Amino acid sequence: MSAPSGPAPVDRASGMQDGPPLLDGRYRLGPVIARGGMSTVHHGTDTRLDRAVAIKVMDPTMAADPAFRSRFGREARLAARIGHPAVVGVYDQGAVRAGELGPGTEATLFLVMELVPGGTLRDVLRARGPVGLPAAVRVLDPVLDGLAAAHRLGMVHRDVKPENVLIAPSGEVKVADFGLLTAAAEAGVSHAGMILGTMAYLSPEQVTTGRADARSDVYAAGIVLYELLTGVPPYQADNPLSVAYRHVNDDVPPPSDRVPGLPPEIDAMVARATDRDPERRPADANGFRAELAAVASRLGLPAGSVPRPPVAPDRDTVPASPRRVHPSDGAAAGPSGTRAVTALGGPPVVPTGEPEGLTRSELRGARQRGRRVFALWLVVLLLVGLLAGAGAWWVGSGRWTTVPQLAGVDRARATALLTEADLTPSVTERADDAAAPDTVVAGDPQTGTRILRGSTVTLTISTGPPRVPDVLAGSPVAVAEDMVKRSGLTPVRSNAADVYSDAVPQGAVVRTDPPSGTAAKAGDAVTLVLSRGPEPAPAPAPAPEPEPASASASVPFVVGKKADDAVDELKAAGFDVEVDRSFPFLRGREGTVVSQDPRPGEDAEPGDTVTVKVL
Repeated sequence: MSAPSGPAPVDRASGMQDGPPLLDGRYRLGPVIARGGMSTVHHGTDTRLDRAVAIKVMDPTMAADPAFRSRFGREARLAARIGHPAVVGVYDQGAVRAGELGPGTEATLFLVMELVPGGTLRDVLRARGPVGLPAAVRVLDPVLDGLAAAHRLGMVHRDVKPENVLIAPSGEVKVADFGLLTAAAEAGVSHAGMILGTMAYLSPEQVTTGRADARSDVYAAGIVLYELLTGVPPYQADNPLSVAYRHVNDDVPPPSDRVPGLPPEIDAMVARATDRDPERRPADANGFRAELAAVASRLGLPAGSVPRPPVAPDRDTVPASPRRVHPSDGAAAGPSGTRAVTALGGPPVVPTGEPEGLTRSELRGARQRGRRVFALWLVVLLLVGLLAGAGAWWVGSGRWTTVPQLAGVDRARATALLTEADLTPSVTERADDAAAPDTVVAGDPQTGTRILRGSTVTLTISTGPPRVPDVLAGSPVAVAEDMVKRSGLTPVRSNAADVYSDAVPQGAVVRTDPPSGTAAKAGDAVTLVLSRGPEPAPAPAPAPEPEPASASASVPFVVGKKADDAVDELKAAGFDVEVDRSFPFLRGREGTVVSQDPRPGEDAEPGDTVTVKVL
């Protein structure tokens, strides 16, 4: 339906416009749909283009500061340049004259933005708590993509939090409120009730120095990731200063402390993004996004869907002007520090303050609404009953889900089943004789177990029958044993199997028996053949012992010699001598040897007797 164009009619009796204000002669101001510390957001209509828009009207106290007015215009122009699908578009900006929003209203500034139907990430967290790892990655990725586009232009958001993450019914995610906090911070604007940033998401450097850069947005995005996984920010306290103190002095705890079973890679990524030292964080949102994608790929996370904000019942709305609402009547601030934030394009929140200075059109509207009071109360009572039933369902069973049947299912189907059950899959692999490769052997917790939504279920996937692993020569024994065990086999050692090796150090693995790649059955023994080191040199052969000298000797030739000479020679050769005298009248050594026994040249033992015959 198109909105009427041109200026609104004027009530001649009061001198006021009869109907919603028309800013800059173009933008029709509609009902309030959100209220924050620095501004109020209205549903509006661009009468020139006949399209619905969101109109953010700034707090008049801030708009009165000349430095803020200058920087507001500059930041609005920068935000309009971002032009990214994950960032709420900025269309126009302008000034509101004093009294234009009603009698006694002050001059201020306004910003015209893209109207995103749906709700905020805060609505999602309030409705369901932790969203689970795949959904958390699916939400944070476009947030970081939008922040990265701004960082490339030198812009810093300064107030990344669930309230500033809008989610459309289609699942589209957009970051809102670029530049407003930067304008306020650079202008040095501060007034009662305004905090430059939300304490639960402020980086340590913003708390201590007030300065911020792209790494400050990375810190806040890390806190948002923590809250997506756990359902709550890491630090909560009644006093915002206590929260700020924790940001400056404490490390953000691992999300697995609250949600057991989250992979260690997720804890490490949150720790890097929220490191108190900006130098140790990713340099900007693009670096954080690349790390998020790498971790999701390494974990094999399924492509989760973006959780949608809950659908709230319709209700009547009150035009934002020319009423004035006392500040004390506003809705109480939520845990994140933003007042009465609702879904853009969803049911607006109506301030409860007492209206002043009603126009005739408002009085006519009040009479018309009186005719609908009875029907409205019936609808409210029905909705209260439905909400009470839904709340009872959520508290009693809605937060719980059941582990589906997984054994024997292939990997892709098992991860899909867990995602449908709002559970997070984590995969380990092992060899199995019976199960086909890439099918589920077991799940932990077991099928049929009731667990909280978002919990992690570990899938054990079969890699098929075990095979002897490829253990490299020179591997330490502990490494080889671990490889064999992880292959579903049993490592054993035997001194008899050890071998000498010049290439492999002593005590390291030379090879396996059976060799690598050999098919086996689960639990079969695999012998680790270890090195004894280089083979020692062979011992030298013993030197041959000298043959003992022969004890025998050759009998000298003494025939023809004088008896006394022959006797002397034979005795010198070690023989005993016996003289046979054929003629007894010869005495002593007289005579000549005519024969000898043993004969000359024969071998005889020393001490043997040689008989010589003398004539």
